[in-house]
Order: sequence, then structure tokens, then C-alpha cells
Amino acid sequence: MTAPALTRPAEDLPDAPPPLGRNRDYRMLWTGSAVSALGSSISSLAYPLLVLAATGSPTKAGLVGFANTLPNLALPLHAGVLVDRFDRKKLLIVCDAVRALCLASVGAALLLGHFWLWHVLTVCLIEGAFTVLAGIAGQAAIRNVVRQEDLDRAFARSEARDRAAMVFGKPLGGVLLGMTRSLPFLADAASYLVSLAALLMIRRPFQARRTERPAEARPGAWTEIGEGVRWVLRQPFIRVASLLVAGSNLLFQALFLAVIVLLHQANASGTAIGYVLAAAGIGGAAGSLCATWFRRRLPLAAVVIGANWIWALLVPVIGLTRSPLVIGATVAGLAFVGPVWNVAVEVYRLVNTPDELQGRTTSAVTLVAFGALPVGSLAGGLMLDHLSGRTTVLWLAAFMVLLALAATASKAVRTVPAPGRARQEAAA
Repeated sequence: MTAPALTRPAEDLPDAPPPLGRNRDYRMLWTGSAVSALGSSISSLAYPLLVLAATGSPTKAGLVGFANTLPNLALPLHAGVLVDRFDRKKLLIVCDAVRALCLASVGAALLLGHFWLWHVLTVCLIEGAFTVLAGIAGQAAIRNVVRQEDLDRAFARSEARDRAAMVFGKPLGGVLLGMTRSLPFLADAASYLVSLAALLMIRRPFQARRTERPAEARPGAWTEIGEGVRWVLRQPFIRVASLLVAGSNLLFQALFLAVIVLLHQANASGTAIGYVLAAAGIGGAAGSLCATWFRRRLPLAAVVIGANWIWALLVPVIGLTRSPLVIGATVAGLAFVGPVWNVAVEVYRLVNTPDELQGRTTSAVTLVAFGALPVGSLAGGLMLDHLSGRTTVLWLAAFMVLLALAATASKAVRTVPAPGRARQEAAA
């Protein structure tokens, strides 16, 4: 059975974008985002290593990750309102400019021989906040840059881009940091400038034409947030899929910590552990290349239910072996499935969401999905403090089986409507 054909909604721009192979604006957007993703991957490794080298405190190094991810809990809903209210391209340009300045300030301070923890934490917090806004704006914009029949391929290429950045960026971050402490941060600042330049060269607007309301006629931010949240709640499949994503994100955040502990207990070298973690990027990139093929040939219900059961079968393998080779192959398999899920589910959501609600619905789904990450880190740490690595993985495997059973039993998943129909049902 093939996936249902995608149809252009009435509120879309009247002049259709060209096919993906001839879509200059999409190529510019993808290229700028690829360079930016590589820069972010470089600095994500350099931040904790810099703080560890300067302070010798793992706790202070952990604060860096906390500051950078805190906006994922605090800002998505309000960011969605901004994305739906204002010009999305201008918002993305502002995000790149602010992040470039922040990273350049860290690089400049280090060049001058200065390190201040408060400065690094502030930059991490600001960069994280504007990254949340940029992520929601970019995802809401993509439907107006490519044809809807090309959405799945566009998302697959984005997934491949991000996974490749993870594979190459983290080792590169270590190399640049070894050359001079300022270089990773200056490289990330330059990557944001490249992304900004690419945005300036895009001619197509990032939102459909709509009637602008004067500021005094606009409802309050919480009213607009409520509109997006209620729309998601009225979509049974999107609601259930978001909860399933939150559950799997929580599990995988704890699982990867357990993988590191297991390998460390097996006396694996740091290089071997690095290769195992890099396998996630390689598997994810491979899954990205196949995601469009699966989306067009399998019903959405089969993708969702199948992905959960594949994860349920693979997770316990990690707890039953200490071989870095077997664990690496299993991690790659787990990561392979992720893009297949992401492309199928996200294309469905974008097709069914009115353009004027794209930012707010994306922010609501993002809050649920990424809000689970710190919970997963906390849960994984607590379990590993009281249980062995193998026992922790087997408990996580049991949790994954429960998620797979929930996906299989869900009527919203098994009877997911065709693209376009969910919007009509919500409007009714």
C-alpha cells in the first residue's frame, strides 16, 4: 500500500515552488542550515571541554548543557506565537545574527586570555533561546519553500544533514580546541554568518499571504498559544504521536548514558566509546536516505507501530552484550529508524496544519518532545546510581515494550486519517 497523495491547501502561496532539484531557495536554505549545524556540533563538544579545562569541575561543565537546553522547556510556546505573528525569514536572520555575536564574544575573550564562567553560561542560555526560535521558524517555513509533494524528501535531506553534522562536527570540535581554545567558537560564529548570508539570498517568503491584524486587535499571547495547543489536542494522531516521541526521547536519553557506562565497565577505550556514539550519526544518516522510500510505500500506522517494535527488539541487545562492535551496530540500528519516523510523522503534521498555526503547533509538539530530554538524563543517572548498567538497559527495554504496545493498541494510530482530512475534521 502506498502513502496517500499530498494536496496543496487553499491558504498556500498561489505560485508553487519549483521541483526540489531546481529549487534554488531550498538549496540556499539547506546549505546555510548545514554549515550552521556543523558549527553547532563543533561548539557543543568544545563548551564542556573548555569549562572542564578551565575549572576542573564536572558539575560546572554540566551547567553548560543545562543552560543551553533550558530554553527548550521555557520558550517553545511563546516562540511559536512569534513565528506565527512575524515574518519568519526576518526572525531567522535575527536569530543567526544574535548567535554569531554571542559565539564571537566567547572566541574573542579567549583570544585575549580571558575566561569567565558566567559569560559562557550566559552565551549558552542566549544561544539556546534563539536556537529554539530558529528551529520552530525554520520548520514552519519549509512548507512554503518546497512543493508539498517534495516535503518528505526535503525533511529526509534535513535529517541527513543534521546526522552528518553530528558525525563530523564533534571530532572536528576536539581538533580545533586542541589547536587553540578560541577556534571552535569562532568557527561556530562564522557558521551562523554563512547561514545568515544564505537567508538573505532566498527570494521566496517563508509564510503564506494572510491578512495582517493591527497590534491592538491581536489576542494576547496566551490566547494564541491556547489556539495552537487546542488544535493539537483535537488531532488524535498528532496528540498520540507526540506522546510516543516524548516517551522514546526520554528512553534514548537515558539509554545513551547507559551505553557509556557499560562500555566504561567493559574497559573500552575513549576512542572506542567515541566510535560507538558516532555510529548513531552514521545510522541516522542512512535512515535519512531511506526515509522517503518508506514514507511513500508504507501506511503511516505501519511506520509508527513498526518503529516502536524495532526499537523494543533492539534495546535489550545492548544490555546482553559488552562488545563495542555489537553495541555500535545496535546503536546504528536504533538511529536508523529515527529519521524514518520523523519524516513520516512531521510531513503528516505539516500537511494537516494551517499555515497561520504552524509555529504554535510546532512549538507545542516541540515542548512535549524536548521537555522529556532532561527527565531522561535525570532518570538514567538515578537508575545507574542504584542499578548496574545491564539492569538499567533491561528496565529501559521493558519501558520500550510498553511504548510499542501503546502504539499498537492506539486507535488514533491504527486509524490515522489521510493528509488533509484531519484538517477538515478539526475545522468541523
